[in-house]
Amino acid sequence: KMEADDLLWRPLKGAFLMCLPSFCCRLGVAACRQYSSSSGYPNVSLSSPLPGIPKPLFASVDGQEKHETRITTLENGLRVASQNKFGQFCTVGILVNSGSRHEAKYPSGIAHFLEKLAFSSTSQYGSKDEILLSLEKHGGICDCQTSRDTTMYAVSAEVKGLDTVVNLLSDAVLQPRLLDEEIEMTRMTVRFELEDLNMRPDPEPLLTEMIHAAAYRGNTVGLPRYCPAENVDKIDRKLLHTYLRSYYCPERMVLAGVGIEHEQLVECARKYLLNVKPVWGTSTPEKVDRSVAQYTGGIIKMEKDMSDVSLGPTPIPELTHIMIGLESCSFLEDDFIPFAVLNMMMGGGGSFSAGGPGKGMFTRLYLNVLNRHHWMYNATSYHHSYEDSGLLCIHASADPRQVREMVEIITREFIQMAGTAGEMELERAKTQLKSMLMMNLESRPVIFEDVGRQVLATGKRKLPHELCQLISNVTASDIKRVTTKMLRSKPAVAALGDLTELPSYEHIQAALSSKDGRLPRMYRLFR
Repeated sequence: KMEADDLLWRPLKGAFLMCLPSFCCRLGVAACRQYSSSSGYPNVSLSSPLPGIPKPLFASVDGQEKHETRITTLENGLRVASQNKFGQFCTVGILVNSGSRHEAKYPSGIAHFLEKLAFSSTSQYGSKDEILLSLEKHGGICDCQTSRDTTMYAVSAEVKGLDTVVNLLSDAVLQPRLLDEEIEMTRMTVRFELEDLNMRPDPEPLLTEMIHAAAYRGNTVGLPRYCPAENVDKIDRKLLHTYLRSYYCPERMVLAGVGIEHEQLVECARKYLLNVKPVWGTSTPEKVDRSVAQYTGGIIKMEKDMSDVSLGPTPIPELTHIMIGLESCSFLEDDFIPFAVLNMMMGGGGSFSAGGPGKGMFTRLYLNVLNRHHWMYNATSYHHSYEDSGLLCIHASADPRQVREMVEIITREFIQMAGTAGEMELERAKTQLKSMLMMNLESRPVIFEDVGRQVLATGKRKLPHELCQLISNVTASDIKRVTTKMLRSKPAVAALGDLTELPSYEHIQAALSSKDGRLPRMYRLFR
């Protein structure tokens, strides 16, 4: 009976407790009024402002970003860019217009070596441990990343340690010791990374290397991003200094910061980066390679046994990986935004991706490919864009016996891109692109990279609301126009695994030139 009573009273008791605060509040107001009327205090309503109290000022948003990116160019050509973002921590770094694409006159792999040598001993710090200890006092971490066209040295630390951080960045970039033992350790690291690249179950980084080499054969962004094994022993301090002398000059650098006052960052830049002589001597920027990317198209194949890449309780089945790409445009062109929307519209991913619309299940590669062909393991669209060219490609994986059919499915998707995009499909892709952009820009290190890369490439920065407006303006006719232009280029093909059933390059090219994207029929007497 007690349990039954408790069950009966529990909802009523909850409702009573919810009402209690508002009842007490009303009781208190009534008591207050009663007290004020019975004493010498004036009878004032609590909903009207008290006399003699200044009017409150509330924070407001005026539609424009008050704290937009500010840029200052120093006397030596170095650009200082900052974005104020309130908080205890900041991210500051130096971006250099230098990467694997600039190694035409050098053995490939210098940028890869410099990435691994970053934040080692300098003129002020005896070792990497000393650097990490000095950063630890300000709760800081450091990192260096190189891409095909940019090298980025970055530090995240407390705002009050800004002076130490900029001093450290200046020392790490312009005064590295490059000791013999550090270079030897880097050689070991690079060799290990090359072995890992060929052994890892996920072949995407290797395929990306191959598709770039096929699309831009022997020039600019087609040069190896990773140091080739035969060049590991060729790279020494003298060669590194020769390269650094040409590319690490103030005109090719940006000091970017997020989370600090602009004047404070400019002051630190003047103090530590204005009149500093690099350890390799005076820069000679006239030796800079200014080649423009030449899209060639072509095919690169790598026969490889993929049957044992992932042993264990749930091994990945033996797969053949194909990547097909076509030339898009540079990120400086107006068509870059329609290509970004097109890439989002194609989407895709792995066939075992769980979830619903949030995982991109409504993109074309899911709807038209993975949902219809159960035997396909993966179908994903990628868009790589640089200052003078770009590449839109689709990566697909399947059993080696079904490679021909897989290639035909991908070529058909490329042809269907030129059709008219549905209104709902286009709006979904645009909304997804905007939400992804804004979500990524919630992170301070991402804002830092965005500020640095945009200022390095263009000298200014487009703010997120400007980019969202450009995305909103994309129409179905824009998508059709950029796709028609893209389909005129020769395909770039990268193939990895058992390639017995791979169609010839000429057949793939013929399929991408046809109306329906189908491969030419082959007739065999014997199977």
